[in-house]
Amino acid sequence: MANENKSVYGTLSSISVKDKIERKGNLDYLSWANAWSMLKSNYPDAQRIVYENTDGMNYFTDGTSCWVKVGIVVGGIEHIDYLPIMDFKNNSIPLAKLTSTDVTKAIQRSTAKAIAMHGLGLSLWTGEDLPEMVTESPKKAAAEKSSAPAVGGELIELKKGTANWDAVVKYVQANKKLGIEAIGKQLIRKYKISPALKKEIAELCK
Repeated sequence: MANENKSVYGTLSSISVKDKIERKGNLDYLSWANAWSMLKSNYPDAQRIVYENTDGMNYFTDGTSCWVKVGIVVGGIEHIDYLPIMDFKNNSIPLAKLTSTDVTKAIQRSTAKAIAMHGLGLSLWTGEDLPEMVTESPKKAAAEKSSAPAVGGELIELKKGTANWDAVVKYVQANKKLGIEAIGKQLIRKYKISPALKKEIAELCK
């Protein structure tokens, strides 16, 4: 049972999830089942709410794309996650092609994210707000790309004096508390970074 003198976030964020982490492609994740098990072990009264639309469907749509809404209640506090229903490339699935399996998978992932908002495994979601790769012009973007493979495309070579570098600097400065290891892990998902720039990024984290 969790320490009653410690906040829910304090308790859950201090729990190591390293031995529960799974890997898919280049990404680490905590399955919803493991997240739920660890949450209930500490807070047996925790509840999940899968919201439904006015027609009783467990997803929402604007007529084109779709999303789910999942809330996790712990200690009387609810955190809600809204998650687009996506395919394996993280592209939104059109309403006309939506299946019940797609909805179920989105609800499971949204459950894990809503639990993370209470503190459990939150660091695994770090980087969803990473600066998008900026393409100042088609020619310049093509020149900056490397041949290294990446999820959904190629890595872009990070260079000083570019809009991408400026965006990365802002991201690092805003997330110093995460530490260089977590920040670096997220940045290499999108960028090819030279040893010299890695040192500069490390200095920015201090």
